[in-house]
Amino acid sequence: MFSIVIPLFNEAKNINFLLQEIKESLEYLKSYEIILVNDASTDDTTEVINKINNKNIKCIINDENKGQSFSICEGIKNSSYDTIITMDGDGQNDPADIPKLYNYYIQNNDVKLVGGIRKNRKDSLIKIISSKIANYIRSRILKDGCKDTGCSLKIFNKKIFLSFPFFNGVHRFLPALFRGFGYKTAFIEVNHRKRVYGSSKYGTMNRLFVGIRDIAKVKKILKK
Repeated sequence: MFSIVIPLFNEAKNINFLLQEIKESLEYLKSYEIILVNDASTDDTTEVINKINNKNIKCIINDENKGQSFSICEGIKNSSYDTIITMDGDGQNDPADIPKLYNYYIQNNDVKLVGGIRKNRKDSLIKIISSKIANYIRSRILKDGCKDTGCSLKIFNKKIFLSFPFFNGVHRFLPALFRGFGYKTAFIEVNHRKRVYGSSKYGTMNRLFVGIRDIAKVKKILKK
């Protein structure tokens, strides 16, 4: 039993396709829910999710744009299960990898977070390079044992997540926080796909510099 939390910002064209893929990938599982968190989208995302008629899908709409971390946190707070899976709403995470992460997680009771490592990333060269730089700096300083913390496809314990102090950007530092507070983590390779519709909502250099700033914040949290 688990809850899949998907933050959305202007992903109207991706939603139904992604939900269908999740359904097909989890055909053999019955006890799960999907929580869509619409972060005040300005396209037709609200109209699309309002048409969804499925008792296993919850929809949350932020009254204003509050960011990915806030949206993920809201989804988790409103989840029914203690096991959380997060993924992006842009279709680049492959739902076919969910069973792989879930099986590893339930078969290793001592592991409290399993993160995906994107194999053969389908992003622009500058995005990949800036991500590698940020990952290198972060892993050297925080020693989180993760070479791709930017992969949104993760599975983890809800109660542990909610025990962490919230800050904007917390979703990028879950491996460091789990490991820093003494919980065992693991990472496995997952598929990565090209974005079919829409565009990335985050500037590569802005993400790099903000990430470096947040490293100091996480370091301070872990010292406490």
